[in-house]
Amino acid sequence: MTFEKIQSLIVEQLDVDPSLVTMDTDFMKDLEADSLDAVEIILGVEEEYGIEIPDDVAENFTKVGDIVKYVEANK
Repeated sequence: MTFEKIQSLIVEQLDVDPSLVTMDTDFMKDLEADSLDAVEIILGVEEEYGIEIPDDVAENFTKVGDIVKYVEANK
């Protein structure tokens, strides 16, 4: 459930095919996301789940699974 919501946010933000967004998808390498895209995705996740992701934590997210695991541990 968490993955599907986050996948949807990423697909909407980056305008990519949902099949490209898996737990192992790398934001920069696989989806060609830039730092602004990453910030927008993090803000969307924070809003969706009502949590705050510290910048020093968020900057270590490289794969979709990193965000999913963080959200599941902190929601």
